[in-house]
Parts: sequence; structure tokens; C-alpha cells
Amino acid sequence: MKKAWVILFLFFSLKAYPQAISEADSVEKSGLIEKLFDFADNTVDLISGEKWSFIPAVVYSPETNLGLGIRAIRIFRHKNASNELLRPSTLPITFLYTLNNQTIVTTELDLWMNENKEFLNARMEFTNYPFKFYGIGNDLDASNEEFYSTRYAYFHLNYEKRIAKGLYLGPRYEFRIDDIYKKEVGGILDTDQVAGSDGQRLSGLGLVLNHDTRGNIFQPSDGWYNRLTWMSFQSFLGSNFTFNQYALDLRKFLNPFKSQVLAVQSYWSFTTGNPPFQHISLIGGSDLMRGYFEGRYRDRHAVVHQAEYRVPIYRNFGMVFFGSAGQVASTPSQFALSRMKYGGGIGFRYKLNPEGLNIRIDIAFGDQRAFYFGLNEVL
Repeated sequence: MKKAWVILFLFFSLKAYPQAISEADSVEKSGLIEKLFDFADNTVDLISGEKWSFIPAVVYSPETNLGLGIRAIRIFRHKNASNELLRPSTLPITFLYTLNNQTIVTTELDLWMNENKEFLNARMEFTNYPFKFYGIGNDLDASNEEFYSTRYAYFHLNYEKRIAKGLYLGPRYEFRIDDIYKKEVGGILDTDQVAGSDGQRLSGLGLVLNHDTRGNIFQPSDGWYNRLTWMSFQSFLGSNFTFNQYALDLRKFLNPFKSQVLAVQSYWSFTTGNPPFQHISLIGGSDLMRGYFEGRYRDRHAVVHQAEYRVPIYRNFGMVFFGSAGQVASTPSQFALSRMKYGGGIGFRYKLNPEGLNIRIDIAFGDQRAFYFGLNEVL
């Protein structure tokens, strides 16, 4: 029944699209609308300097509630800024405090070098994070939720070098340390029923194979973005959990009508060994199945299929319609169509700069109604 409801929601949203276009055309000549868009563009220009843009950071999701802070972001081209074919590099720095009493500090560098022949990505995150845990498995009642709080530090670094046209290969390192300092008395975590309930220290090495033929990395309208990742966490690297994780992320971007874009994704995650509960495969959150709490379902393996249809409406304003289906399983043989969870929704976009960086607002429906506010596209 839920699946049918989501499909009907998307159908009527798409049926309403021609009317939205007609209304946008009718107000194009309205002086008030023009002034509002001019004001929005001028505001973006005001906070955007030649090197850094400073944006009040406002986020909202079921995982964080309302979060307020500051975000500084720099978009640049390495060394040769006049070469328009060189992909833009980004360096965002974000500080957030949420109404769920979460403190989040992150920074991430995406650096394209040597005429797009080399790519470096590094991320650091420091967080004090009250969160929810529902247990492990694909069929868990929402009443099973329990709260816990963790302080963690996370770092990853990966370097990729182009080995053929559109194909990149390179090493990746990950480190994470958690201190779970608060649990519900008598709960699953408090009684040590799952690995990692007392925290974790992870240190792992792996490889990334990346097939990337997108024309624009912020707003791709054609090409592929496919990524195969293998990570191995071992005691000789300093990890107190020993396991391997494999992830396959396949994305295709199509341009069916003028500037409209269809983006489709198939994501697979497999975990072997003895992983902690915080690092096994999961679904939910703003990236994998909006409309479900992040980690609402988690197990050793997961699969998620997603699609977005992006439609420009007027000037820098656009809309998206999206849907998703996914599940988790303890063994790959358990994957089945009957075990799928479904979600969908509608979103709004406002382009911040010529490169295509977006502010996004999404309203999603899965096992809950969820609202997301943030930067950039999901797919």
C-alpha cells in the first residue's frame, strides 16, 4: 500500500509540472517576481567573494533536527584558472550546532590537478552526536529505537590517477575513533549485544576504481559516474575491528528533454568479517533513501536504487522529483523484491553560482515524512 501511495504521489506531482511551467511563463513578465529573483541573485553575489563565500549554514533532517552554523566554501581551479576544461576544486568548512544537541565540524577538499589527470579527496570530521539505533536487520519495528551519544573523529584520504579516458585508480585510507558515552539502560547497546557498543577504533587501507565521464561535476546532464571501493580494516593498521567492505556505486545521467535531467543510481554495499554496528551497510538519510532515518535499517549488506528527475523552472530556480527502493540483508542470498522498502518525494533547487552548486530543499516520504535542507545534489 505504501509503495502505491508513493507512486501516486510522484505521478500527480509530475502531472502538475506542465501547470507549474505555464504559471512560471505567466509570471515571467511580472515586475515583482523579477525583483524577488534579482534580490536573491544579489544576495548570493554579496556573500560570494573572489576566493571564499560565507554562507549561514542552515540544515534540517530527521537525524539532526534544525541545525544552525556557518559554512565557508571556496571553489577554484588548481594553478591554471584560465583553463575552463579543468574541473573546479572545492574546499568547504562547516560548523553546526543542532537542536538535537549535536556539534558538527567538517572540512573536505576535492582537488583536481594536472588537467584532470589527478584527483585528491580528503575529509575531516569532529562530532558530538546523539543518535538513534534501531537494531540490525531488514524487518525492525520503529518502537525498537534507542538513543545513544557518541563523540567521534573521522578522517579519510584518497588519491586517484587517470589510467585511461574517464578511468581513475588509487589508494584510500580511513580512520575513525568513537567514544560512546551515553546509552539507554538495559538496551541493546548497554547489554553489549552488538559489536562496537563500547566504541570503536578503525584504521583501514583500500583501493578506489572510478569511472567518471560527467561534463559538469555539480550539475551533470550526461555521462557516467561509477565507483568501486574496497576497504580492509586490520589490526596491524591499528584497528580494533577486523573486516572488509566493498561498495559499488553506479550512476547514469540522461538529458531526455532540453535542459531536463534524469539521474539514476544503483548502490551496493557488502561487508565481511567482524564489523562494528556503526560501520556495517545501511539505508536511510539524506543520501541513501530520503524518507527513512539514517541507519533505520542496517545489516552486513545493502542495496539501494534511486532516480531523480530535475526540471528547470525559472532563472536559477528548479524542481526535482525522486524515488528510491532499498533493503539490507545478512547474506546476499536474502535480497528479494518482496523485502524492498520504498520512498519518494519532491524537491526545490536554487543555483548559487555558474558552476551549478545548489541549495536544495527536499520533502520525502518513506516510513516517515522527512524534510531536508542542504547544499548540492544527492545523485
